[in-house]
Amino acid sequence: MKKIYAGIDIGTDSVKIIVLEKIKGEFHLLASSKVKSRGIKRSEVVDVRELSNSVKMAVDEIEGKLDIKLKKIVACVSTKNCIFNIVSGKRDVIDPNCITGEDISEVFRDAIMGQVNQDYELVTAMPITFKIDGNLNVKDPKGRCGKVLETKLVITETPKEQLYKFLAVLDLCGLEVVDIAFGTTGDYFAVRNDSLDNQVGAIINIGEDTTNVSVYNKGIMIKNSVINVGSYYVDHDLSYIYNISMEDARDLKENFVIAASRYADANDKIELKTTGGTKYNVTQLDVSKVVEARIEEILKVSKKEIKNLTNRKISYIIVVGGLSEIAGFSYVLDSVFGNLAYVYNNNKIGIRNNSYTSVFGLLKYFDNKLTLRDTECNMFELEDLKKIITVKSRNDSVLNRMLGSFLQNKEDKV
Repeated sequence: MKKIYAGIDIGTDSVKIIVLEKIKGEFHLLASSKVKSRGIKRSEVVDVRELSNSVKMAVDEIEGKLDIKLKKIVACVSTKNCIFNIVSGKRDVIDPNCITGEDISEVFRDAIMGQVNQDYELVTAMPITFKIDGNLNVKDPKGRCGKVLETKLVITETPKEQLYKFLAVLDLCGLEVVDIAFGTTGDYFAVRNDSLDNQVGAIINIGEDTTNVSVYNKGIMIKNSVINVGSYYVDHDLSYIYNISMEDARDLKENFVIAASRYADANDKIELKTTGGTKYNVTQLDVSKVVEARIEEILKVSKKEIKNLTNRKISYIIVVGGLSEIAGFSYVLDSVFGNLAYVYNNNKIGIRNNSYTSVFGLLKYFDNKLTLRDTECNMFELEDLKKIITVKSRNDSVLNRMLGSFLQNKEDKV
């Protein structure tokens, strides 16, 4: 079965949907869409109808690109008011000669049974370790021999009320949610490597109006905090100080500002138009100082929050989110955290923007979850799969022709 997954991340700023295919251990982008979101504030649904319209626009864009009907999806959910718990389970193995994914699923059920709070829903169950016959600690027991399988899990839960509002939006759009996970879980799986899986660290995701600070121990999120400040406040500062529209402020931030003002040009000027219609010039240095001050504040508050969340030694700090795309951001990050921190740069063709980090990692998490349980998920009908393959082949042919033309031109010049 082809491993093709669709994921959605609904943020205050935008709705992102991507479709990935896993081939020989690598994930390849088939389609992506990003549209402005309405009806959501601070990660909470405030208008179901309005938000569903935004989601439908993103869905329509994906369906147009792949010529299919998007019916099933994996969704990012907010960590707001989430809770953590460590639980244990124990089950007899079905066939002592070979532990299977079914055994893993059964021991997970035993661990989770009766542990989820009444007003909450389970979001993730991340295994800390497995034991076989009480003594052998392994990360993945599949294929091993043993009579009794035990596990210790970190489970996360989210309030039912806020989750059900979110699911109602997707239901209105005709989308069946096959799984959910926190966007912060997606963040980790996007940046994940063998080294991080053995360390304690933190990931800071700077969103539109909130910043998520999450602490991870050996790849498992153990603490999380949501700070009510984000990239919107950078736009607001520029809008207020220079009396320009929020749209112009955003454009100024994304296309003119240097986050580290010491690298800004005092002679480089841009013309601004106030909300009253007056035009005047400002220098790159002046506007960069405004933005730098707010970014420093966000990072310093995040740094303090990490200390509040854990007293463990932090080995890494990774920053994701659209604001980290601003030129010079890494220099401000270094001034606050030193060389302990760095910006994650998503180099996946088609989604080379850090605003896609959560949904990209979400699908990697989902695939990892299926692999551990030795199961599969068919998210697309057979006829749709044929259409996706056709579109992919057509796009590959175009790319090959472009590459061939480029190489030919290069040879001609030589």
